[in-house]
Amino acid sequence: MITVVGTGVSAPPADVLAGAGLVVGGRRHLDAAAVPASAERVVLGPLAPALDVVERHLEKGSRVVVLASGDPGFFGIVRVLAERFGADALDVRPGVSSVAAAFARVGVPWDDAVVVSAHGRDLRTAVNVCRARGKVAVLTGPGAGPAELGAALASGGAERGSRAGAAASGLVAQFPAPLQRVLLVASALGTRDERVERVTPAEAAARDWGTAVSVVLCLDEGRVVGTARTVAGPSPAPSQWALQESEFAHRDSMITKFEVRALALARLGPRLGDLVWDVGAGSGSVAVECARLGAAVVAVEKASDGVERIRANADAHGVDVQVVHGSAPDALAGLDDPDAVFVGGGGRELPGIVAACARRARRSVVVAMAALDRVPAVRAALTDAGFDCEGVLLQSSRLAPLPGDVTRLAATNPVFLLWGVRNPAYREGVAQ
Repeated sequence: MITVVGTGVSAPPADVLAGAGLVVGGRRHLDAAAVPASAERVVLGPLAPALDVVERHLEKGSRVVVLASGDPGFFGIVRVLAERFGADALDVRPGVSSVAAAFARVGVPWDDAVVVSAHGRDLRTAVNVCRARGKVAVLTGPGAGPAELGAALASGGAERGSRAGAAASGLVAQFPAPLQRVLLVASALGTRDERVERVTPAEAAARDWGTAVSVVLCLDEGRVVGTARTVAGPSPAPSQWALQESEFAHRDSMITKFEVRALALARLGPRLGDLVWDVGAGSGSVAVECARLGAAVVAVEKASDGVERIRANADAHGVDVQVVHGSAPDALAGLDDPDAVFVGGGGRELPGIVAACARRARRSVVVAMAALDRVPAVRAALTDAGFDCEGVLLQSSRLAPLPGDVTRLAATNPVFLLWGVRNPAYREGVAQ
């Protein structure tokens, strides 16, 4: 058996280590533990060599102890050990996870929190989750700590600082305002150097946090306590989408109709950890629906009354949507690259906007338009950027009442919906 011990906020008991032939762990875990003098010690760095040593000890019947932080089954080493040696070979003794300890230190319930790991992973997923949810715990790592997370949230984008020429283009005033978030940085939990500090994202970005950080809590302080829950974790996906137009404030029926929105959402595939752009957002109905499904969303709208309408609709549905007041494609220059983009409208500039979005989108672009004349150019913009393009003409008729308690069919305006999915064989503008 491999005994896997979560150290929690204290050193493991000596009896767990008694008789061990091999003890594996981080340097701080080994230094704090009563490792038998006869035991071989392996400091965890690259996993593969350590696992090879574990296997050699198991083959000769030696007892192996692995020391880990907190609960080793929660974003921890249990998964790797189970894959290599089988779950039956593990005796797991969990401690208090760093996430549980961090929330406990600040007296906040966390059954409704989202936990995301940035340790050895792309920071953008953690950033997008923090944008979309008001209670998030981020497990940090080298290059993905509170400074990097704070910089992304303070500026409104994880890649904002690297967008050359954004400030020179005069677009800084059009960038979305940072979301109202506070960061609680829990460092060196369970040690004499433990501390929990409350900072704004901008303050976090300006600090050197060293290497002792365990977890960062990203909170919307207006939603910290929340309501009693039956199911732990993030709020479940909404039971309905493609909501009726009456669910949104809009001007003169200038809104993406629910039939079109239903297929657009299916092709966008918004989910927690994604970033979605809604370009030419109008009322923001698509933006709000994507946010309800868990994505972080930026809505781009050139009309000032439209900007206020989008914000009002987002507030009415209890979601966060960051709004850029500006015209595409220029207003896109300082934003993070999205996973998916929805583009609405039908002006002469539409193919150019679609081309600009397609150059940046990581997964998909969906375009809704009424004008037949725009379809060939929009399709070409998607295919030229390396997307496999499909489309439909949506024509629907809704039931409508007539006098005499009878019903007729009321036709809605036909709409072309084109969508492109990035072809993985397309790289750097050249088909492979």
